[in-house]
Amino acid sequence: MKCKLPLIITALVAALAMTSCHSVDEAPDSPEGNFDALWNIIDRQYCFLDHKGIDWDAVYAKYRPQVKPGINVLQLYTVCAAMLDELQDGHVNLTTPFATSYYKKWWSDYPQNYNERLVDEYYLKFGGLTRGGFTYAILNDSIAYVRYPSFAAGASDTTLDWMLMLLRDCKGMVFDIRDNGGGSIAAVETIVSRFIDRRICAGYIQHKTGPGHSDFSEPYAYYFDPVDPEKHFSWLKPVVVLTNRSTFSAANNFASVMRLLPQVTQMGDRTGGGCGMPFSSEIPCGWSVRFSSSPVYDAEMQLTEFGVDPHIHVDLDPEKALQGIDTMLDAALTFLEEKSK
Repeated sequence: MKCKLPLIITALVAALAMTSCHSVDEAPDSPEGNFDALWNIIDRQYCFLDHKGIDWDAVYAKYRPQVKPGINVLQLYTVCAAMLDELQDGHVNLTTPFATSYYKKWWSDYPQNYNERLVDEYYLKFGGLTRGGFTYAILNDSIAYVRYPSFAAGASDTTLDWMLMLLRDCKGMVFDIRDNGGGSIAAVETIVSRFIDRRICAGYIQHKTGPGHSDFSEPYAYYFDPVDPEKHFSWLKPVVVLTNRSTFSAANNFASVMRLLPQVTQMGDRTGGGCGMPFSSEIPCGWSVRFSSSPVYDAEMQLTEFGVDPHIHVDLDPEKALQGIDTMLDAALTFLEEKSK
């Protein structure tokens, strides 16, 4: 039976609901009660405390004294957001009626390595075809360029068929997911299915089985199948996947799957990571917390929470960018041209 990732995710969510034994509803709706409820949710359900070597008890000791009776909601939010930042996870958010916390250092301390205007003006000439979240064109007469800025856009079979049909005579493809912050895991499977001609193990996933930091199920493998070649267009020629530190979540997962295919080379910078399946809970005052609950591994059982290293590291040269040159895209085009000789 085909093991589809969406079915696994549904099962994991159900498992999380059954194992979610934190007593949030029993905590008082006070500054102290809300802080303790938030700390307990992460303590029992967050999946990377041991992976990241985080002493969560020490974090409690650091921040709990800052929560004093009578502090206002903004002060409480500030303390809680700072505590969550200790997880160093872009999937962790605290949402209130007035703000949502967001950890940015997974990308903010690194070069951006992407300039949308640079590509649009000097490579696409403000042209290209755009449909269903994709922008694509033929560069250097023989290399397909596909820009996919968000997996939240989804990916329809109709759009993919037209795009691959129009690009079919190209010798290679640059698939640019720089600055792609993620979105739908289902879109990852839909797109990857166009680059394979056999069933592949795309990775493994676990779920929490108890409140302990290392209470996890055995890893479940999940698989991707190719499209029917009699009904849909595929691409089995050389591909370069371009990544940067702002390649995150579902885009990080896409890179981790694609880079293991024989015709694919990942170039650019290390991805931003974010491999935990998000889950949400609530504290007594009604604020919601979103966090990573289920770790996802690649097909080699490597955890990709911390990002995926490229096969070939290339940075965007700021000085050459001023001259209209994207050194990362140029490196990918040259690589594919050489490969096609």
